[in-house]
Amino acid sequence: MWIKFAFFVLAACACGGSAEQARFDNYRVYEVAIDSARQLQALQQLEANPDGYSFWESPVQTNMRLSMVVPPHKFAHFEEFTTALAMKTRLQIEDFQKVIDSERPMRSTRATFGWTDYYTVEEIYAWMDQTVAAYPTILSGTVYGKSFEGRDLKAIKLSQKAGNPGIFIEANIHAREWISSATATWLLNELLTSTNPAVQDLAQNYDWYFIMIANPDGLAYSKTTNRQWRKTRQPVNALCVGTDPNRNFDYFWMNGGASSVPCSDTYAGPSAFSEPETRAMADYYATIADRINIQFSFHSYGQYLLTPFGYSGAPAPANNADLQQIATVTAAAIQATYGTRYTFGNSASVLYVTSGSTVDYFVGVHGTRLGYTFEFRDTGATGFVLPANQIIPNAEETRNGIIAFVAEAKRLGYV
Repeated sequence: MWIKFAFFVLAACACGGSAEQARFDNYRVYEVAIDSARQLQALQQLEANPDGYSFWESPVQTNMRLSMVVPPHKFAHFEEFTTALAMKTRLQIEDFQKVIDSERPMRSTRATFGWTDYYTVEEIYAWMDQTVAAYPTILSGTVYGKSFEGRDLKAIKLSQKAGNPGIFIEANIHAREWISSATATWLLNELLTSTNPAVQDLAQNYDWYFIMIANPDGLAYSKTTNRQWRKTRQPVNALCVGTDPNRNFDYFWMNGGASSVPCSDTYAGPSAFSEPETRAMADYYATIADRINIQFSFHSYGQYLLTPFGYSGAPAPANNADLQQIATVTAAAIQATYGTRYTFGNSASVLYVTSGSTVDYFVGVHGTRLGYTFEFRDTGATGFVLPANQIIPNAEETRNGIIAFVAEAKRLGYV
């Protein structure tokens, strides 16, 4: 059964209806390398005044790569801009709309909920409700808050016996990363139905806490209106909507890798926990933190397994050697499944600086000893618009990685 959890709502409104879906015909996606302070400053100025461009990652430092979506009327400008600054660029996607159109090849044939297509917030929540009802002795649901637009914020706990170590997974905090919630739902289903002894061991001897959709307003908007949408949906001013919820947690908030520009995709909000979704998740986690041994944050894309901390000047955690050892074993198990190669290491070192993230918060504030970010497939050919026919292989290799992860964590004394 579902139980209500006390929550704090900053604002609410009626859930909006659908709107016409934005199209990106002939839009190109380029990878751009930032090698100098001059290049960084120019890209930051462009992000603040984009005039049709959009950034999949914000320019936050030198020695990083980011992806830019370039509309057709900006092709010549982009060429002039990057040539003048001697920027290294690589064409990732020739026509972004074609990638979007190819994302869901089975959408016309699906009958029931499964993992050959992507689903709406309402469909995912209905599946969660039905699953809890089907396994009432081992599953329980919690409504831990409300989104800005008034949607439920839901969590599911799987527990087969008292006293188990806890594993917490949150997904789809970034709206456009549909593969994250698809993988999380697949993983719960696998824990409930698999005959694999290793999976049954995980199901029986660990308590699992899932937040399948941490940002339901944003996910809904990415379905109905803009496939590129990343943030929440609470207005900031007359022109800009939304905050990056994974820059909004109150641990070294705005300490690198986050933007103070309201229209930026990495806007950290007017204050920490300005978003009802982040405040509610933090309050929920506080009620279970003493039971959580492992925390995973599911994201896409890039094929990374990232360890804390991400903020500027952060020290390495005291157990960093163990974090990297576990990541080594996990990445090897992922690669052994289908050959998918993951890069692993400290998030600020192997990717870029971030602050106000869930992982930093759970590890830094609550002392969760093992906190990791998964960045799922791929490495740029489709970006976050991963075709639905990759949901199951992505989930299978993630499962195998988690099996290896937990075994190594147990060997090292963490669970």
